[in-house]
Amino acid sequence: MNTWIKRIGVIHTSLVEKKDAPIQSSRSDLPGTVEVFPQYLEGLDGVEEFSHIYLLYGFHRSEPEVTLKVRPFLDDQMHGIFSTRYPCRPNPLGLSVVRLVKREGNLLLIKGADMLDGTPLWDIKPYVPEFDVFSVEKMGWYANRKYL
Repeated sequence: MNTWIKRIGVIHTSLVEKKDAPIQSSRSDLPGTVEVFPQYLEGLDGVEEFSHIYLLYGFHRSEPEVTLKVRPFLDDQMHGIFSTRYPCRPNPLGLSVVRLVKREGNLLLIKGADMLDGTPLWDIKPYVPEFDVFSVEKMGWYANRKYL
């Protein structure tokens, strides 16, 4: 099994410092541009027919040292890394749902940027509510968070 991932593009945003990045794309209205490399241009056919897309990317400026217990941004208690969305992870992979505003060739103009400028892009998937929206019964520590 092949375990490496090909970079298919780069994400451009106005965010250069980690401290300035929104904690989630759903809490952001920041614009950004997703530049897909020319060899993957054909793969964008039809993407403009979706209002939202998933971006899978690398946390290229995450701390190299990873701890398995972290204090997430919206709580003051320690939790296991896999029960949070904290960016310093064993595999520094990011996932954001963003609004697709417009496609211009190999460029996707988006709203909801929460990633830093120069972020490596691994994949794009369409957001489909029928597949992607669930009713939940439990939300772990987030349901009892002390911060909003």
